[in-house]
Amino acid sequence: MNHQIHCQYFSQEDLLGAGCLDMTMAMEAAESAMLAYRDGRVLFPEKIVQIFNDDTQERINCLPATFVDEKICGVKWVSVFPPNPTRHGIQNLSAVIILSEIEHGFPVAFMEGTLCSNLRVGAMGGIAAKHLAREDAEVIGFIGAGEQAKMHLIAMKTARPSLRRCRVAAKTAGEEEGFVREMAPILPDMEIAGTGTDLAAAATGADIVVTATSAQAPLLKPEWVKPGALYSHIGGWEDDYGVARQSDKIVCDDWDTVKHRTQTLSRMYRDGELHDDDIHCNLVDLISGDKPGRQDPEERTYFNAVGLAYADVGIAHAMYRRAREAGMGQDLKIQNEMIFEHAHLKDWVRL
Repeated sequence: MNHQIHCQYFSQEDLLGAGCLDMTMAMEAAESAMLAYRDGRVLFPEKIVQIFNDDTQERINCLPATFVDEKICGVKWVSVFPPNPTRHGIQNLSAVIILSEIEHGFPVAFMEGTLCSNLRVGAMGGIAAKHLAREDAEVIGFIGAGEQAKMHLIAMKTARPSLRRCRVAAKTAGEEEGFVREMAPILPDMEIAGTGTDLAAAATGADIVVTATSAQAPLLKPEWVKPGALYSHIGGWEDDYGVARQSDKIVCDDWDTVKHRTQTLSRMYRDGELHDDDIHCNLVDLISGDKPGRQDPEERTYFNAVGLAYADVGIAHAMYRRAREAGMGQDLKIQNEMIFEHAHLKDWVRL
């Protein structure tokens, strides 16, 4: 009997080479995942979090999910080490994803997961922009210039092709210059410029405002968010309470999850300044059409994403299919025989 088990290994470069940095693909996969979850077709157990330093929140999370109809189970193993950039000069997030089929339970793919994780964050912002940003949005402003900001720019441009100008403010002018240098070739029809670390200059007058920082401080001020703007909140505590107070619609990826975290809306909920009925809806309600998105050009809209790991698995599955069809990756042999079938087992046993 054949007891070989194989899966495909995909590096980040394999995935990129297969065309997986496709925000439209990611947004469609995320939308399908949210609808499937709403309909009870996704198994989504509690994540496992291991925190190694309470002060810095250095941690590794294990996040599983299963798509019943697709007969695919996946898990994202993601490490978040916030001190890495300043302490070691390396990225603060890395991830791997394993996908298994659930007919026999065997793995089918082992893949780099940082690209997928960043795509999912961007995709959620892009989906929100489809429903909550003005169709004629031209200016986007960023506070923060890291990987999430860069991916969000691609997502927002995908959702709102009308965007023509991007302003970015970061902790240092060097970070802004890096953002411009890396993003300008990708989006040549956009004017992308730094603000010399001036946060107000990035946000004021922008049609879409995005905060993508690791700071736990209210950086964004309400007076910077003009009527008609969409504010997309990515991190933890990035905006003054007044930004939410003045918003006409507040939408979350999942409000029940958000309100138990440490984001701005969570803090407002804990302080009694925000209640369940202040939330317009969850993102899936806009996707399904059960709730309206933007209804007035002067509405201020607020989107808060806490992260839905089942969407990562849905996007990873789409990436796997595309990379496999493109002939990328390499075979990874898990086993050739069962343990006690090995002819030389007696030579390998240690008693």
